[in-house]
Parts: sequence; C-alpha cells; structure tokens
Amino acid sequence: MIYLEGECINMYFEIVQFACNPHFGFVYTATTSFHFNSYPFLLSEIMVPSSRGAGILSSSTLERLKGFVCPSEPQGEGRKIRRGGVMKTPPGVGGEVSVTSAPCRISKSGYTPLEQQYLQIKEQHNDALLAVECGYKYRFFGEDAEKAAKQLNIFCHLDHNFMTCSIPTHRLFVHVRRLVSQGYKVGVVKQTETSAIKASGANKNTLFTRQLSALYTKSTLVGEDVNPVHSLVDVEEGECDDVVTDPPESYLLCLSETWDKHRKQLIIGLVAVQPSTGDVLLDCFVDGSTRCELEGRVLKVNPVEILVPSDLSDSSHRLLQSIVTASVQAGDGVRIEKRDSAQFDFASAMNTVTEFYCHTQDSGVSECVSLCLPWVRGLKCPFGQLLFTLFHRKVCVRVLQTDGGMKGSLLWVLDHTHTSFGRRLMRKWVSQPLKDAQQFAVCEILESDAVTLPSVRALLFRLPDLERGVCSIYHKKCSTQEFYLISSSLSRLGVELQALLPSIQSQLSSTLLRGLLLDTPELLAPAHNFLKVLNEKAAKSGDKRELFCDLSGFPVLQGRRVEIQSVLTEIQDHRREVRNTLRTPTLDYVRVGGQEFLIEVKNSMVSVVPSDWVKISSTKAVSRYQSPYLIGRCRSLSQLREQLLIDSQKEWTNFLQYFGEYYHTMKKAVGNLATVDCLFSLAEVAKQRNYCRPVLCEGDRQIVIRDGRHPVIDLLMGEHTQYVPNNTELQGDGRRTLIISGPNMGGKSSYIRQVALVSIMAQVGSYVPATEARLGILDGIYTRMGASDSIYKGRSTFMEELTEASEIVTRATERSLVILDELGRGTSTHDGIAIAYATLEYFIRDVKSLTLFVTHYPPLCELEKVYPLHVGNFHMAFLLNEPDITTDDIEVQPEFITFLYQLTEGAAGQSYGLNVARLAEIPEAILHIAARKAQELKNIVDARRYTYKDTHCPTQWDTLSAEQSND
Repeated sequence: MIYLEGECINMYFEIVQFACNPHFGFVYTATTSFHFNSYPFLLSEIMVPSSRGAGILSSSTLERLKGFVCPSEPQGEGRKIRRGGVMKTPPGVGGEVSVTSAPCRISKSGYTPLEQQYLQIKEQHNDALLAVECGYKYRFFGEDAEKAAKQLNIFCHLDHNFMTCSIPTHRLFVHVRRLVSQGYKVGVVKQTETSAIKASGANKNTLFTRQLSALYTKSTLVGEDVNPVHSLVDVEEGECDDVVTDPPESYLLCLSETWDKHRKQLIIGLVAVQPSTGDVLLDCFVDGSTRCELEGRVLKVNPVEILVPSDLSDSSHRLLQSIVTASVQAGDGVRIEKRDSAQFDFASAMNTVTEFYCHTQDSGVSECVSLCLPWVRGLKCPFGQLLFTLFHRKVCVRVLQTDGGMKGSLLWVLDHTHTSFGRRLMRKWVSQPLKDAQQFAVCEILESDAVTLPSVRALLFRLPDLERGVCSIYHKKCSTQEFYLISSSLSRLGVELQALLPSIQSQLSSTLLRGLLLDTPELLAPAHNFLKVLNEKAAKSGDKRELFCDLSGFPVLQGRRVEIQSVLTEIQDHRREVRNTLRTPTLDYVRVGGQEFLIEVKNSMVSVVPSDWVKISSTKAVSRYQSPYLIGRCRSLSQLREQLLIDSQKEWTNFLQYFGEYYHTMKKAVGNLATVDCLFSLAEVAKQRNYCRPVLCEGDRQIVIRDGRHPVIDLLMGEHTQYVPNNTELQGDGRRTLIISGPNMGGKSSYIRQVALVSIMAQVGSYVPATEARLGILDGIYTRMGASDSIYKGRSTFMEELTEASEIVTRATERSLVILDELGRGTSTHDGIAIAYATLEYFIRDVKSLTLFVTHYPPLCELEKVYPLHVGNFHMAFLLNEPDITTDDIEVQPEFITFLYQLTEGAAGQSYGLNVARLAEIPEAILHIAARKAQELKNIVDARRYTYKDTHCPTQWDTLSAEQSND
C-alpha cells in the first residue's frame, strides 16, 4: 500500500512511474522511504494490474496505472536503476553500487529526439554543464542535471532515459552565475527556430533545432544572458551604479613552459585576458626552481581562472595549487583547467594566432594566446580588437597592508573614486606606481579656484560601468537596455563637457588635465548619433521590433512592417463580415489571455454561430470563437511577427557591429574619464589628511622625509590618537643604509612600511603624509617582512625568507628601495647572524641600493664602522624601568618598557623580549623564572667576557660579547 503525508497526492503517479519505468525491468517491492521535493513517501508495496493481485487496488487506480505497467524481474541480487548515465542499486537491494560516466547503453532509437540532440552537443562539449532551452525553461540532463540540482538546490527527477532538472528562462543569469562560482563551465544551448515559423514549414513535425550559444566560466561572464541591467530606473536614480556586478578584475590567465636546453633555463610565457574590459597582458620570462617570478605575476594579476598544459612541472603546479587553496579560503576560488599539452605546440599555436593579428615571435606568449582564443570564441565575440599591453616588470610592490582585505591597504587610503572604471585604474596606479605628470594636475585641483573643476567632478557621479559596458557592446552581447544606458551616459557626458570647453581652456593650466578634458567631448561625439536612431521606450523595455524609430536605413524591417500592417488591415476588414453574420453592428474583437482577435458571443446567441467557427474559450456567460479566415490570418500574422523579431535581431547585431568601429575611440574617452576620477580622488585624500606635495627628482637617488607618518595607521587611528612622526634620510652617494634595532613592538616594522608607502604614493602622483618630502624615482620596492612558511611547497619558514631574500638580491639595483625585516631569524644564532651580516654587506657594497634593515643581532651594527659613509645605526626610542633585584632570594623582576616610537640615532643593546611576554599576559610565575634565567645567562656571558678580555686583543672584545650575548 502507499501512504501519503500532507499535500503529496500530486506526486503519487510520479512515484509509480519512477518505480515501474520500463527501463528498470522490474517491479520494486522492497520497503523503503523516498523523498521528492522534501515530501516523504512510505512505499511499502506497489502492485500492478496483472494476474497477481489485481484486486488489491481499486478499479479507478488500476485504470490510471495503465501505461506504467512493467514486467516483473526474477528475484535475485544486483538489480540496479540507471539514472542519467549512473547505475545505482535500489534501496534495500543487495549488491555493490556500479558507477559509470558513460551515457545510457540503449539503442539509439531508445532515445527521444531531444535526448539525441543533447548527446550530440554534449559529445562536443563534454567538460561543460549544458543548459538546453526548451520553451520557457532551460533543462539539464544526466550527470549535468544531478550536479546542477545539487548546486542550485532544485528538484531532479527521471524523465525517459535521463535524470533532469530545469530552471526558468528569465532566471538563467542567476543560476549560471551560481554554477560558475562553484568552478563549473556552463554551456547555454538555445533554440534557433520559432514556433510559428516552424509550424508553417516543411519540418513542422520535427524537433526544434538548437545550438550552443555561449560557454561561460568565471572569466567570461559577459553579455545580457548573465549580466542583465537590474532596473534602468534604479540605475538612473543612482540606486544601482553598475551594470556589471562582477569583481573589479576577472582575468583568465594562461601559462606555458619551455625548457631551453642550451642555456639550461626554464622560460615561462603568460597571457592574461579580461574579456569584460578588453585588456590583455603579455609576458615571457626566465624563472628558477622556486617560481618566484611566476608567483609575483600570478598574485599581481589575481586571475579567476587559469589554463595550464597537462604536463605542467611539479614546481609550477604546487605553486598554483597553493594560490587556489588560499583563494578558496578567502571565499573566491580560482578555477584551474588543464589542457592537452599538444595544444601548446609552437607551430600550431602560431597558426592560430596569425589568423587573428598577433605577430610576436615569442613562443611562450603565442602558445598562451592560442589557448585563450577558444575561451573568447565561446563568448561568440571577435578577439582581434582586444587591447594588448605588456606586464610592467620594473616596479614590484609587495602587499603593504595591515590585513588581507581592502580595509587597511594603501588602496583603501587613496581610493575616493566615484566610478567603477576609475576604481580599476586607481588599483593599477597603486600596483604600478609610475612617475607621471599627474602630480601637477592634483596640485591644480587642490589649489585652483576654477569653478569648472567642481562641475567636471559632478559629471562622474552615478555613472554605470562605462568601460565594461562599451566592451559588452563591442562583443555584441549587450541588451537594448544596457546599450541605451551606456550610450545615453556617454552622450550626456560629451554634451556637458562640450559646454565646459571654454572655461576649461581659460581656467586650467595643467597639461594633463587640459588634454584629458579637451579631447574627451570629440571622442564621445559618435554616441549621440547612435542614440538618435533608437526609440527610447522600446530600448528601455527591450522590444527589438520597435527599437529603431527611423526605418529609412533598415529596408528589411520596413518591408516586414508593411506586410504585418497589410495582414492587420485584412483582419479588421473581416470584422464587417463577422458583424453581418452575427447581426451585431457594434461587435469588436476582444483579447483574452494574450490571444488576439477573438469573437465573443453571448451563450444565448450561440445558435447563430456558423458551424465551421472554432471555439477558443468560454465562460458561463460568453463563448469566444475564431472563424477559419481569422485562424489563417492570425497564423500568418504570428509568422510575420516572429520573422520581424528575427530580422530585428539581425539588424540589431549589425547596429552593434557598426558601434564596434568606434570601440577604441570610446575606450580612450572612458580612460580619460577614469584618469580624471583618479586625480580628483588623490586631491581629495591630500585635502582631507593635510598631506604635503613631494618633490620628485628624476636623477637623484634619495629619500628624504620630514615628519613622515604611516598613511594607513594614521587613518585607522583617527584624529583622537596622535601618530608619532619620524624623519628619514637616505642618500645614494651618502648614507644609504639604515640598520634599525630596538625593543620588540617598538615600531620598527611600522616605520619601514611607512617609508615604502610614502615612496609609492609619491610615484603615483599623490601627496604624502609628511611636512616635507624629496624623493628620487625608484625602479622597484622590494620587501622581506614577516615570518611565514610554505609547507605546500615543501619550504620551512627559514627557507621561505631566504628564497625571498634571494629574489631581492637578484633583482634589486642601485635605484631600488630594499626593506629587510629580521633576516636570518629562522635558524640558529650563529647561522642567522652570518647570513644577515653577509646579505646586508652585499647590499651595501655591491648593490648600493637604498636599504632599511631591521635586526635584533648586535654584531650587524658593526657594519657602521666598516662603512661609515654609507651606513647608520638607529633604534626606536624607549624608556626602561630597571627591574628590582633582591639579592637574598635572587628574585629578579622582568623589565618594563615604555615605547616612544621615535627613530633615534644609535644602536639598541637589547630586545627586551620579556616586556612583550608581560604584555601578552604570560603568567607572572613564568616571567619570574624567565627573568632569573636571563640573569644567569647574562652572568655567564659577562664571566666569559672578562676572561676573554684578559687573554685576547681588547679591540675584538666588543664584537665577541655581542655574539655571545645572543647564544
């Protein structure tokens, strides 16, 4: 018997069908529990109409069960249910579960036409989840359905030979994004035929033709299917300021490896593509076994998807896997896909690339470009006009922030932009701090009284993401709503900037600012012409049939409209005949439930309705009919309207193609606006924080900062807590190295970060947190800070810090700023001192870079005597409260330190680690024991020192005592 709980009666026959499907070949009689759509069913026994127990079920139930009858299978073990390519043992039946990824092994004739069509497309795109358009919904089949149902939390059930689940068409973008976010590749398969046109053709009884429309991954979410405009009204009112809701950057990164046998070097080629903005980055470089160069570039690009060859080296694979692991922990996993290594062959790659436009002879880059092309092809957009730029390798800035998020970073301090495209440019400026003329523009924005500047900045408020919008239009993937929004915004900006040109010319003196604002109106002029062609109401509603207000340039659409109007006239003329037949002079057609041209007749007058009229619907009061003539004309009208929609779509695509000819012009204009937005942002930061304008010296090697402050900590602390400022003076030809010591937690690391951040800000063009600053142009800022291991790479903490130090030694020049924080602390005292000493001396003597070296090793301070012109000893000042020592019980109290956070000349004798232990609330008993032990060790060292002083040269005593004090 079957027992149903709650409102589960509607699921009854679906269970019967599930249990008695002919493909199973048995009647399932084992007691078990099923769960469909969270409704519990207790299935104790299902009996079917046969010679065995036909009288158990009622006659009405037996009647309804016809068609679900399946023969009984002999009793035995191992009976299995096949579900969309997966063989599963039914609950309660013995036997192992057999799983196979192959489709159902039944004859081709056993598949429905739709299933055959799905299998054909799936064979070509086996690595993608296919969403197949079926009328008003998209369906998944087989294993795709099971995976999609699990991720989307939707119902999955058996239909013919495959498990299936479905989603509504208007929610496609939501579900595609959810699947893509989980690392899946999703293919959208759309119907290429319409119902009315198909019904009138010779193949009206065949299956709708379908084809793959697009492939979506984390880096290729471009177009109206996955990026619809939320609400045009909301965007215009500023409640939704972005057409695209993706992260600021979504790069697809591809890499290849080539081993140079002659030079014994590994050459790595990289290509990073961002389809949503059209940016492409290229690079080719030599890397070592630790893959430091590769790691730096991958972290800089921060890709959402990585393509690699199947024979990728173990070192590179471990590095990428560690980056993926970190991204998953951060909540945004990076997707890695391996491709056949044969696709990375140089000859075939060059042929693929040459078909487009890349003429580089760099093998690594060419192979990567060829692998990226299928991804962009999957978007169904041209690749030839994407903007190619080179990685900038000279300036390498490590992350200098308080935590891993946006807050607490330098970008957080500087980013006061008002546009999405301005925000992306600011990020590039901070990661690639290049000297430019923007500082003069920032100065003018701060100091000028020109009334035109506030007017210019007001234009940047409540703008959609024009950069991505223009790229979406170029890909021909945008909706009419998005096109109208982007075009109207560009047109408005062009008109309003044009009106400001006289005041810009007369009031502004900055060459950069004038150039940006004077060129932009002319670049934006074409947008106004495109906007004039469109019907605003139709564009905002997405009606492509009424999209173009002037059809003189669209003869095909004009002809189709004439045909439609002719049919409409015939239908209206037929109304006279209908009125005469029904003897109702005022009768008019009615529209009910979306169906047009219905003849509504009161039920009391049905007797006068001709017998050949077809009843469409009825109520208690009226009935609605259509005459044979109306049926034919309405069919023709539907065909013409669907053909008009097809023609309108073609004209719309051609229209977007024409707009694409102005892609670079529009992109340059948007780039100008992004630069202006960033300049205003830097000016606002300088004004709010009372920063000073730094002096950049092209030929000098120096960093001179008076009363410098840490920009991030200063902002985090707020106005109520005063940050202690510090001076810095590094001269390339003079004292270029500072050895900084002092107590733990005394502010050493904050100080050296402060110097690095101020240097970056100056080269970005920003004002800096200081009273005075004079800096030379740096080619790089290299840092080795903090203690962290890389267990996933097989590297300990000490190995990690030495690896980073090795990278800096290789890349730094005399025009670099090098910051090393406690190098050598990961090993024994003598090894650590030796490594730190030798490394620092190498930078002083050979590299000659501007260097800040933080250490707790007193022997390193001796380098000031060896290189008195180039090295200075400094420490972070503090006040020491001497511990009380009781000689009776030899009780020693730990010292107590008051930090002054002031950089002071001279070396510090100790690190005062017990004070930090006290601050960390280590129990007093432990502190007393540690203090006593420290005193004992000090006494031993002092005894050795006096002995050594009596028997050896006194000039060597200081160095020895310092080394022994660290034993």
